[in-house]
Amino acid sequence: MSQTTAAPLAPAVQVPVVPLLQLGTWVVFFGLLAMLAIFFVSADQGALSLVAGNGVHEWVHDARHLLGYPCH
Repeated sequence: MSQTTAAPLAPAVQVPVVPLLQLGTWVVFFGLLAMLAIFFVSADQGALSLVAGNGVHEWVHDARHLLGYPCH
C-alpha cells in the first residue's frame, strides 16, 4: 500500500496595491517631463524658442543628431 502526503503550500505572494490617483499623478508628471525634454531636443531654437540665444542648441546638439533631427 502506498502512502501519499500533501506538501505544505507556499505562502501567498502579497501584491502591493497602488492607488490609481497616485499612479496617474506620476504618469502625468513623467509624461510632461518627457515632452519638455523632447521639445528642447527637437524644436527649440527653431521656429519656436523659449530661451533667447544659441545656448540650448549647443547643449542638445549631439542629441539632435542621435535622434535623427536635422539642425544645420
